[in-house]
Amino acid sequence: MRGVIPNYHHSYTLFFFVILVLFPHVFSTNTLSPNEALTISSNKTLVSPGDVFELGFFKTTTRNSPDGTDRWYLGIWYKTTSGHRTYVWVANRDNALHNSMGTLKISHASLVLLDHSNTPVWSTNFTGVAHLPVTAELLANGNFVLRDSKTNDLDRFMWQSFDYPVDTLLPEMKLGRNRNGSGNEKILTSWKSPTDPSSGDYSFILETEGFLHEFYLLNNEFKVYRTGPWNGVRFNGIPKMQNWSYIGNSFIDNNEEVAYSFQVNNNHNIHTRFRMSSTGYLQVITWTKKVPQRNMFWSFPEDTCDLYKVCGPYAYCDMHTSPTCNCIKGFVPKNAGRWDLRDMSGGCVRSSKLSCGEGDGFLRMSQMKLPETSEAVVDKRIGLKECREKCVRDCNCTGYANMDIMNGGSGCVMWTGELDDMRKYNAGGQDLYVKVAAASLVPS
Repeated sequence: MRGVIPNYHHSYTLFFFVILVLFPHVFSTNTLSPNEALTISSNKTLVSPGDVFELGFFKTTTRNSPDGTDRWYLGIWYKTTSGHRTYVWVANRDNALHNSMGTLKISHASLVLLDHSNTPVWSTNFTGVAHLPVTAELLANGNFVLRDSKTNDLDRFMWQSFDYPVDTLLPEMKLGRNRNGSGNEKILTSWKSPTDPSSGDYSFILETEGFLHEFYLLNNEFKVYRTGPWNGVRFNGIPKMQNWSYIGNSFIDNNEEVAYSFQVNNNHNIHTRFRMSSTGYLQVITWTKKVPQRNMFWSFPEDTCDLYKVCGPYAYCDMHTSPTCNCIKGFVPKNAGRWDLRDMSGGCVRSSKLSCGEGDGFLRMSQMKLPETSEAVVDKRIGLKECREKCVRDCNCTGYANMDIMNGGSGCVMWTGELDDMRKYNAGGQDLYVKVAAASLVPS
């Protein structure tokens, strides 16, 4: 009797099918070599170590497109979120592919995205010296990098997507700029709409000129919101940052760069990102693998008092008063008629002139968002007492405060112009000392 020959072919096929379904990460890769390419038609993607991020092509249909056809983009998204994709980076946001023919490849020492006619629509355009061959990698933190074959330093890249933010700030990314002028300024710019990743109207940018640095939220060129300056712990105008227990904030201000970044503390299950939305809000969004639904942890502007210069000079906003705009003690509305009609943008003026000397005094205002710092000077070497003396001697000085609130406070910030864009908080603000005429300090 002839024996039955086992059908090993079907057994192996079934085995590999089960492995592919149960362990898809075994066959995924996070690298692209010079002899490989990603194409739209192949539907191939790169997956970061840990399976958190995925890089590949995606399409959108925009209402404002002339023909209503799909637009294709190369991007990075969270691989593990349920429901619709959450995109964190787009390479060709302002130069979409107009059909489903696109190729990402390494050409010499650059990444190049080609359209259906092999015309470049996006490139890393690396112009430095590189040791060929080079490889592209999607790292565990979501950074898409290009490195050469001779580099032993794992943190040294020829190019990295983290240097070119779109609308999202991930942990370990930076917003700011280099001191020497090299590299691009790292800012967040919103999508045009929820379905159109091209550059939108809103941006979040770090002001790096002057002595102190603070973020502005812009609607095109118009300022909408200001975070207040970094005070050693957080941005002064975001008191809630002190309650972000799982987020570690970092501000770098040295000879090489001025930048902000954040990290998620001791919990790799929490995923957090900052996002500049197409509707004009900076959002902090969190989610976990166990609860993949996105949670809006924080968003600003939060209220009317967050709006830029809503009350004008020498006035502060307080959500617990009516009206919300209040003149500083010793100041009166610049235009009483408009003020009564709730047009308070003109602010306030002094009720008594300063004497420019020892006859003047200082009004302590607690729990304050500090004024805009474009007219401020800084002396890191002195404390509040010396800061007060310096302000008394300077006839142009209008107020002062600590630069750093750590360890009881240190450093001196002194304003020499109008005090503007202030608000009062219930908690978490800083002490601001406003120079006023002696008559204004007499109890009323």
